Amino acid sequence: MIEFLLSSQNLPFSVSLALMLAIAVLEGISTLIGAGLSEFLDSMMPDLDVDLDVDADMDADIHGAGPITKLLGWMRVGQVPVLILAIVFLTAFGLIGLLCQSLSLRIMGNMLPWFLAIVPALIVTMPIVRICGGILARVIPRDETESVSEESFIGRVAVITLGRAVPGKPAQARLKDRHGQSHYIMVEPDLADTRFDQGCSVLIVSHQGAVFKAIENPNEALTD
Repeated sequence: MIEFLLSSQNLPFSVSLALMLAIAVLEGISTLIGAGLSEFLDSMMPDLDVDLDVDADMDADIHGAGPITKLLGWMRVGQVPVLILAIVFLTAFGLIGLLCQSLSLRIMGNMLPWFLAIVPALIVTMPIVRICGGILARVIPRDETESVSEESFIGRVAVITLGRAVPGKPAQARLKDRHGQSHYIMVEPDLADTRFDQGCSVLIVSHQGAVFKAIENPNEALTD
């Protein structure tokens, strides 16, 4: 069994399952230290503006979106946390790939080259992710999957958690919405001669696309 899993023909599928386990461990650790990996990944995704009440069998209507954004919407990104979809994808891809190789070994006496085996694995995995995502979108409580408007972040205090923010080079920051849920966003100074170091408290004043503009927190009484 170990030899089968570690064979070069099965490398993409074994790595996929290993990544799934690693992500699960990292999420557990990040939850313990208060830095939600799932929320950070969701904040990096494009705003797909997908309505959770849409029928599970209908495609998300994403006007003017590019092919990658359309694919993300089709795979339920925006309806289900990205980390959950990643785990579903990695698990399905790994197991389906190993199943295909096992059948190939039994029927033909040898396994397919990995670059051929990943084709049927991906073809089967993609709709599985969409179907599972549709089910999870209805099972997971709405308040955990519903997006908070980015406009509501304006006027809230955030704390720089990773890197140094300078004009043109945003850094990661954490803020809490009105429900007390943490969000990880990219922040850069609103003023040209300002920089924010890690741990700095800032006030969000506007946003442009995925980047939020901020000034130094003018009042110590304001907290995240």
